Amino acid sequence: MNEVLKNARRIVVKVGSSLVTNEGKGVDAEAIGTWCRQMAALARDGREVIMVSSGAIAEGMKRLGWATRPKEIHELQAAAAVGQMGLAQMYETKLREHGMGSAQVLLTHADLADRERYLNARSTLLALLSHQVVPVINENDTVVTDEIKFGDNDTLGALVANLVEADALVILTDQKGLYSADPRKDPEARFIDVCAAGDPALEQMAGGAGSRVGTGGMITKVLAAKRAARSGASTVIAWGREPDVLVRLSQGESIGSLFVAGTAKFTARKQWMADHLQLRGVVVIDDGAVAKLRDEGKSLLPIGVVEVQGEFHRGDVVAVRNLQGHDVARGLANYASSEARLIARKPSSEIEGILGFIIEPALIHRDNLVLMD
Repeated sequence: MNEVLKNARRIVVKVGSSLVTNEGKGVDAEAIGTWCRQMAALARDGREVIMVSSGAIAEGMKRLGWATRPKEIHELQAAAAVGQMGLAQMYETKLREHGMGSAQVLLTHADLADRERYLNARSTLLALLSHQVVPVINENDTVVTDEIKFGDNDTLGALVANLVEADALVILTDQKGLYSADPRKDPEARFIDVCAAGDPALEQMAGGAGSRVGTGGMITKVLAAKRAARSGASTVIAWGREPDVLVRLSQGESIGSLFVAGTAKFTARKQWMADHLQLRGVVVIDDGAVAKLRDEGKSLLPIGVVEVQGEFHRGDVVAVRNLQGHDVARGLANYASSEARLIARKPSSEIEGILGFIIEPALIHRDNLVLMD
């Protein structure tokens, strides 16, 4: 019984190019329809699902009549631009058949490296999920260069899992999972059904390259599982054409290879916040705000802020202190220090009038705030 997936509420699903495009023949409507039906079933069960889908370049190659994958970056970008249209259209059509909305989200490495863009991407994805919309994410191949590429969508899937603090990452591929060696060459190769994410021995087992259609092999999937585990997300690598694979995984069935994260999601986040050494500033809050944070699990609103110390930008980690000078929490600031000073002691309804814009009603959202012991 796979309790990890059974208990997962927020799941990132990554599907490889060879599956999405039926080994490069073009977008596979039937396969995408199958995954969309399953994602809708998960949504009805109260789960939140994000799809990271490869296949734009392969679909673009088909539409442009190219038999072989080009090497020039501008040709690859052109193929991605053409193929992205068909990919997005197919997900939109198939999800709508099951009463689900969809949204295309294109990300680059720079989006996740810059703190403001990182927070914007996170806020957008969480807003889409709250509206019962399935975000369909791909790397923005039309604008990236080799220097700023994620390299493959396995890595992107892991980074998205980190970004939204998913409970699980499911990587659907054209292989059953991880073996101790290449089963095509070694008859003694054994299937790895459960393992610890980040175990160095797994990288030795993975070796080798992937299919001719995609860019990632099993090694990129093993490394993605290791990366996802940093925020407490466990990973499953499974065959994408396994009947009802997503539904059965969510019901607790053991399918594919499970990479168990060594740290629970909350513990990983708390540890990262608590151990953050580069605190950019401090917000001092009144006793009422302390009670809201500690006793009710609320976000920190500007009205409870007595003083803002130091200089910080949106997305910086700041300390939250009580009137006695003790740290009660740490969190990611939604507003820069200069803005926080202007809205301190003011109700959230006045933020837009004071600043001319509003990012969020809270100075620190409860999802980005960790109480200190």
